[in-house]
Amino acid sequence: MEEINGNPKEQSLKKTMYVMIAVAVVLALALAYIWYQKSSLVNELNIEKEALTEQMISLQNDYASLSSDNEKINAQLDSSREEVSQLIERIRKTEATNRAMIRKYEKELGTLRSIMRNYIVQIDSLNTLNHKLTADAAAARKEAAETRRQSEELSKAVADLSDQVAAGSVLKGRAIRMDAYNASDKITDRSSRVVRLMTTLSLVENELAPKGPVRVYIRVKGPDGILLTGDDQRTFNYDGEPMICSASREVDYQGQEVELSIYLNGVEDYVKGIYTVDAYTENNLLGSAELMLR
Repeated sequence: MEEINGNPKEQSLKKTMYVMIAVAVVLALALAYIWYQKSSLVNELNIEKEALTEQMISLQNDYASLSSDNEKINAQLDSSREEVSQLIERIRKTEATNRAMIRKYEKELGTLRSIMRNYIVQIDSLNTLNHKLTADAAAARKEAAETRRQSEELSKAVADLSDQVAAGSVLKGRAIRMDAYNASDKITDRSSRVVRLMTTLSLVENELAPKGPVRVYIRVKGPDGILLTGDDQRTFNYDGEPMICSASREVDYQGQEVELSIYLNGVEDYVKGIYTVDAYTENNLLGSAELMLR
């Protein structure tokens, strides 16, 4: 019986050995599975780290492409660029299996992206504002140039109009003549009988001319060209120069035509020849006339 069934101890050892072999196989399989799982996880983590690094490099390139004319924004951009560069170095030095740090870097990546979007909005706003200001400045310069042109044209028109008004407001005379009178107050052409000369003229109607008192001066010259002076001799200014008149008379001029006569009295002797008279106001020459005495 013992021979058939063998030694019970040997059988027990065999069973134990088989169990141990089975356990060893299971453990080997478990270890192999765990190693495979770990290898797969590490590979996935490395891939994730590489993807994060690539995203950071892409973000770094995006930051490098940003620029602004604003010094404050440029300083902030430089600070953010430095932060991105340091973060890339930290990611490269960190093990892929350090998931806590990798997650932290992912959050920092998100924060830096958000900051970059804010920079883009600010730069776009500034560019839009600069374009608007540039356009406004160009429009303002154009408007100023147009205003200056219109002002110059208006000034020229005003100057022309002022010249026209000044020219149109000049008081003019007409129908000037000079006659000689004798002691009987009759017109004569005999030099020996003349006691006084009378100059007559009309101030022409002119609504643009200044209204009010106007003094008319006459200068009478004898045949020898010497100025004759009488009882009403006085000095007046003409064209900025002082002149002596033979006689004068003041009239009230209101824009309507005014006729006037000016007598020259007090001349002792008259000789034969041609006498001339020039009539003036202080602003202009009104006219001239001649008289022949025999």
